[in-house]
Amino acid sequence: MPEALMDTDLDRAEAVLTQLLGDRLVTSSGDRTHHSHGEGLPDAGMPDFVAYPETNEEVAALAAICSSHRIPMVPYGAGSSLEGQVAAVRGGVSVDLTRMNRVLDVSPGSLDCHVEAGVTRMQLNRHLRDSGLFFPLDPGADATLGGMAATRASGTNAVGYGTMRDVVLGLTVVTPDGRIVRTGTRARKSATGYDLTRLYVGSEGTLGFITELRIRLAGQPEGVVCAVAQFPSLEAAVSTATLSRQMDLRVVRLELLDEVQADACIRYSKLDKMQPLPTLFVEFHGTPQAVREQAGLFRELAEDNGAVSWDEAETPEARTALWTARHSCYEACIALKPGSRNMGTDACVPIEHLAEVILETQADVKASGLIAPIVGHVGDGNFHLGIVFDPDDADERARADALADRVSRRALRFGGTCSGEHGVGLHKTRYLADEHGEGLEIMRAIKAALDPLGLMNPGKLIPDRA
Repeated sequence: MPEALMDTDLDRAEAVLTQLLGDRLVTSSGDRTHHSHGEGLPDAGMPDFVAYPETNEEVAALAAICSSHRIPMVPYGAGSSLEGQVAAVRGGVSVDLTRMNRVLDVSPGSLDCHVEAGVTRMQLNRHLRDSGLFFPLDPGADATLGGMAATRASGTNAVGYGTMRDVVLGLTVVTPDGRIVRTGTRARKSATGYDLTRLYVGSEGTLGFITELRIRLAGQPEGVVCAVAQFPSLEAAVSTATLSRQMDLRVVRLELLDEVQADACIRYSKLDKMQPLPTLFVEFHGTPQAVREQAGLFRELAEDNGAVSWDEAETPEARTALWTARHSCYEACIALKPGSRNMGTDACVPIEHLAEVILETQADVKASGLIAPIVGHVGDGNFHLGIVFDPDDADERARADALADRVSRRALRFGGTCSGEHGVGLHKTRYLADEHGEGLEIMRAIKAALDPLGLMNPGKLIPDRA
């Protein structure tokens, strides 16, 4: 595929796409700029058009038109991805799926639902409020479910409820040449054929458009207990988290803030009960008796590891107040240095190496001279670095990039992955060969088979050959 599109190609494609979508094909600079980047790094790729389809058939027709004119296509949801997944680095059409936002059906008896890709997680949970069910994954942002599937998102509840890989039962996908394909069934397991559902989950828009999802739901728990424990050292906090998993305590959420992140959150949210110390947030779901028992066992473990405080909550209002610090981490990082950006990066390692990796990373941060709080979904070995940097300072940006690079390479050295949940996008393609070896060539073969013209979100996920 040519790096740059000829004006004549764009003009022809624009004319046909306008016939299809009318004023839902937009060329204004404001819309194009908005769709040129996601959260996190300021790196952008400007699309030539922004399209707003509203049905599977419109997405299929759009794909067929773009394929015939060799126009790149970039799926776009809430724009909350952190690794450059939505940047149109080779121009083309940014396909905004947020108008496909209907909850098509909910089946309480089977604990599943059928939604369009533009439905957000909060929208779905509002819809489910009186059903006795809920969608358990919480990546932080109010992301679209199509985008969450595309990036294989997870979040704070993953240790208890899994990731998008685990909750997606089936998909409707539009292929790059305009076919509408349905994968999976409503059955909870199947032994037939290749698992196309899981192939598309995590494909980051490089194989087709996810337009509908069949999603597994969970019953709203009868009892919920959450708690916050603070520790004199990062090592004590991480050791507590690791031991709780080895003891098989049934935690649903298990989150870590290092002392820098705790201090940032205290300042940002004006919290008077917390100290700037390494902090664990933990939550249990189940029957009232079971969750209190599990919380008690966790408290004993925390105190054995030197915890200096323990605050517990059961009512929804008290739990919300207790989780305030954790939910404000992103904004609190940026507030540490007004005018800065937050280069959020993540890695995931085997639980047994978590303490060593986080301590080594914290020492690396101090040596870099940068502000980079650590926050983690440590129940599954996943942690994040919020690297605060001035986007107009070339030296600071270079040091931030180098620090993020070392985080990824350190995770690989310990048998982990360069991303537990943010995905690859633009910024982590350089690690795919080291992480997957010959498996990368299989990925390239799949990409070539399903997108032979290289039009679906080009430049992402699969690195170009050197």
